[in-house]
Amino acid sequence: MARHYFGTDGIRGRTNAGVMTADIAMKVGQAAGTRFLRGKHRHRVVIGKDTRLSGYMLENAMVAGFTSVGMDVVLLGPMPTPAVALLTRELRADVGVMISASHNPFEDNGIKLFGPDGFKLSDADEEAIEVMLGQNLPLAESDLIGRARRIEDARGRYIHAVKGSVPQDVRLDGLKIVVDCANGAAYQVAPSAVWELGAEVITIGVQPNGKNINLKCGSTHLDLVKETVVASGADIGIALDGDADRLIVVDEKGQTVDGDQIMALIGTQLAAQGELRGGGVVATVMSNLGLERFLGGQGLTLERTKVGDRHVLERMRSGGFNVGGEQSGHMIMLDHATTGDGTIAALQVLTALVKSGKRASELLHLFDPVPQLLKNVRFSGGKPLEADKVQLVIAEAESQLAGKGRLVIRASGTEPVIRVMAEGDDAAEVEQVVDAICDAVREAAA
Repeated sequence: MARHYFGTDGIRGRTNAGVMTADIAMKVGQAAGTRFLRGKHRHRVVIGKDTRLSGYMLENAMVAGFTSVGMDVVLLGPMPTPAVALLTRELRADVGVMISASHNPFEDNGIKLFGPDGFKLSDADEEAIEVMLGQNLPLAESDLIGRARRIEDARGRYIHAVKGSVPQDVRLDGLKIVVDCANGAAYQVAPSAVWELGAEVITIGVQPNGKNINLKCGSTHLDLVKETVVASGADIGIALDGDADRLIVVDEKGQTVDGDQIMALIGTQLAAQGELRGGGVVATVMSNLGLERFLGGQGLTLERTKVGDRHVLERMRSGGFNVGGEQSGHMIMLDHATTGDGTIAALQVLTALVKSGKRASELLHLFDPVPQLLKNVRFSGGKPLEADKVQLVIAEAESQLAGKGRLVIRASGTEPVIRVMAEGDDAAEVEQVVDAICDAVREAAA
């Protein structure tokens, strides 16, 4: 079925416009609550949020929606997305909600839903909720309306859980670490977890004001963390995004370590310990060919999925993998969490740093990425990828790159944009191929 509300990662949009209004948030609460009213027990939903100004509005609207159909609400306040997934399970809730637009600017917001197992909802559940959003749903009798309360120990529970992902014999004493929380959901918990393990912590992006989430800081804006690492003589920097489900690392020289390099490190470390399941790592079609070649040289595989961490997770669960992620920094480690967790991923990197005794610049650059180029072509309508001329140019490009590179072309799921990515050993050839396809798409869309 065609979706009007749910995208690749829940519902997301500009607040007070389109699908992200208080009215729709209340209806989502009613629909999701009704969907998960199963059995005769007292039903419960856990709701967390990041630090966006609109979080107050959407949180209250969703409380109204859930309580109106008879669900009790447990409010966590600002907490990372993976903390909501964790506490949904720990508190035996029937559904979990994270109000966040991840790495987007503060003007946007979103709603992510988790089932009682702490995993993001299945397509079937999302589609059922989509249908229910257009219906008049039965409301609870007056004496069965739900109650709402806040819990005060949510932060402590999550910090304890992420610290539990580190071996008991590992301490971070002697390390100076810059922690950039993007003025987002992890601004309290991530620095606390790293500090409690013994490190000297320099914090940035920990003064949210409702409007500065992801603003010139965090995993998508690395200049500040790079400058801070180098200026302070830190050993390493970790940068999270607004809801702390992704991680980018900066070494002591200020060099970027992306999700591909992090997956390479964690995957090979676990393989050496006999703890890697599935025989390799799961990533998307956007991960660099260099990662695939590196893992192959270690006797490991790289399983590729469509873009989106939910597709990575689905493949991990079906194939028995315990490590997966995206080049953009989503890191999923099923031994420790049911969704991407930037703080847990950071602690795995820091554990490897301690055990190796190496500098971050020596440890974290395990392979040389092959030249990769991504360009976007905006179009006003139609299906330019189906044009004969475009198909011909794509076929020629695939033949040209055969055996020495890759080509990934896809239409965006959220805007009228065609994304053209190519990679290969020859940077000039990669650029020529991408430009030829982009030109053909523009002509077809004209």
